[in-house]
Amino acid sequence: MTGERDRAQTEEALWIAHTLFARNKVSGSTGNISFKIEDIVYISCSGSCFATLKENDFVKFEIQKNGDFLACTDKKASKEAPLHLTLYRNNPELNAVIHTHSFYATLWSCLKHQNPDDVVPRYTPYLEMKLGRVKEVPYAEPGSQKLFQCFEERVGAEEAYLLKNHGPVVGSRSLMDAFYRLEELEESVKIAWYLRGEPEDCIQKIPHLVKS
Repeated sequence: MTGERDRAQTEEALWIAHTLFARNKVSGSTGNISFKIEDIVYISCSGSCFATLKENDFVKFEIQKNGDFLACTDKKASKEAPLHLTLYRNNPELNAVIHTHSFYATLWSCLKHQNPDDVVPRYTPYLEMKLGRVKEVPYAEPGSQKLFQCFEERVGAEEAYLLKNHGPVVGSRSLMDAFYRLEELEESVKIAWYLRGEPEDCIQKIPHLVKS
């Protein structure tokens, strides 16, 4: 990678990856991270570990005029790169995507939810302020074409998704904001997990907020 902006973004991505690993939000070689600079997308390579992720552990994709993505490096991208590319294609304003298998979000994804378009209850205002609705994506084998198809069918205006029995995918306008959103999602589902089973009349939920 060349250029000050590329280096700054890469350093930020590495800090986020290392921090998420240190905070037990990923383990082993699970999880993937990407960022976009103009018409170039950088995605962590297959088999990479967030704990040891380095500058040369990213696969470069060029965004073509027809909207397709062309891999421009020899390394193999994460098998779940299509999740990232689908979000970038659907929402050109996004500049970062993070996917992890964080414990509580993954735990929450294993439950049945009444409304797949809004699967995380608002017990604090911060989920709504930072993320809004979190959509559920039906289960399919990780890295499979079926998963990518399910994801494409579910992608909409939302920027946060919970892959069924798998984990969260969060996009944003910047790497740090994607990181903040992922952290907030994990905390929100942790609260929801501990309140699970409590009588409805004993729980105060936060109504939808108007984002400024």
